Amino acid sequence: MKRQIHGLSSPLIADIPDGVYLVRVQHAQYRWHRQKPSYELDFYILQPDALVGGSIVARLSSSPKTLWKLAWFLRDFRYSRELLERDEIDTRALIGLQGVVQISHEIISGRPTVKLEAFAPAADWEHLAVAPANPEVA
Repeated sequence: MKRQIHGLSSPLIADIPDGVYLVRVQHAQYRWHRQKPSYELDFYILQPDALVGGSIVARLSSSPKTLWKLAWFLRDFRYSRELLERDEIDTRALIGLQGVVQISHEIISGRPTVKLEAFAPAADWEHLAVAPANPEVA
């Protein structure tokens, strides 16, 4: 039996340093939780060149208090204006969207997680790439 596991051949989470990346959404899934509903997003790294092909997996909360951040992500990644106006999110419509994310790593309950700090449209990459993510210097 064959099973495809996203991210198996990509660099590990620890291999992707904090920083700014041009990415494409390659997988999205809604995760229901009574107090913390969220979207799990799997991003394919398009830039910087040293990390092309890597994967970033992060959750974006969709609770009432954090809808502003979800809306920010959807606007900057050029999600369907028509669906936004109807307050609808179609996970299939998220696949292929491109934009810029700023990430950081944090430990929550002893588990490493990726935190989505900020978003920008893909067209802003050239401006934001002035200081691209660099591996930590010892």
